[in-house]
Amino acid sequence: MKEISAGGVVFRRIDGGLQIQLIQDRYGKISLPKGKMEPGETVEQTALREIVEETGMEGVIIAPIDQIKYKYNHETKGSVDKEVHYYLVEAVGGKLQAQVEEIRGVEWFEPSEAWRRQRQSGYNNNDRILSGALKLLGLEVRGNG
Repeated sequence: MKEISAGGVVFRRIDGGLQIQLIQDRYGKISLPKGKMEPGETVEQTALREIVEETGMEGVIIAPIDQIKYKYNHETKGSVDKEVHYYLVEAVGGKLQAQVEEIRGVEWFEPSEAWRRQRQSGYNNNDRILSGALKLLGLEVRGNG
C-alpha cells in the first residue's frame, strides 16, 4: 500500500529579514506542517491545505524541495510505503494559529535559529528538507549530514 503526504517549509520576509516557520508536533518534536493527500487533490494542493489547517497560514509554492520516502507498519493496513513531498512555501496571508488537535505549537524563527532547533529537536530526515529550503532562499547551513 502507498500513502502520499505533502507539506512545506513556510517562510516570510519581515522587516528586511527572513523567518522560517517550525511546528512542534504532538510528540514534542520540531517538525514541518504536512499531511495526507485527499482524493482529487494534487500534491501541491495537499501541501497548501495542510499548512493552512495546521498553522493558519496561507501560502504560495515557490519551488519543490525534496521527497522523503520510508516504510512503516500500520496496525490494520500492514506495510505502508510512505512518500512525503515538501515544498518551499511563502506565507502570503492567514493568521498564525496551531491546530491543537494535531500539533502543540507553531512559531517563526530566524533561519539560523530554525536550523539549530531542527538539529537539536527535529527528525533527522527533515535535516535535508530544511537545509534544501534554506539553500533555495540563498542561505547555507553548517552541520548538514
